[in-house]
Amino acid sequence: MAEIDGSALDRLYSVIEGRRGADPATSYTARLFAAGSAGIARKLGEEALETVIEGVRGDAPRLVAESADLLYHLLVLWADRGIAPGEVWRALERRGGISGIDEKRSRGTE
Repeated sequence: MAEIDGSALDRLYSVIEGRRGADPATSYTARLFAAGSAGIARKLGEEALETVIEGVRGDAPRLVAESADLLYHLLVLWADRGIAPGEVWRALERRGGISGIDEKRSRGTE
């Protein structure tokens, strides 16, 4: 498995954490935090759907833009729930070299 370079996402996560407690009138991230976990998750779902739509349409630039939105909102949800990106990177690393089918079976999700 190739090494995961999450440095750009780690930097974005730090910026997101820095917006916690900011004024929701001037910070979109602070507005998301003010909406709570359910509001953040709802917005993440909207972004996921938009990403799927662009994936089906095949418009690569729009898919890139929607993917960036999706990752940003996922990071906001992680920050809200106290999950650092490194935890996710380590989970991905542990899965390296394991078939996706076997990994799902080990979690009982297949």
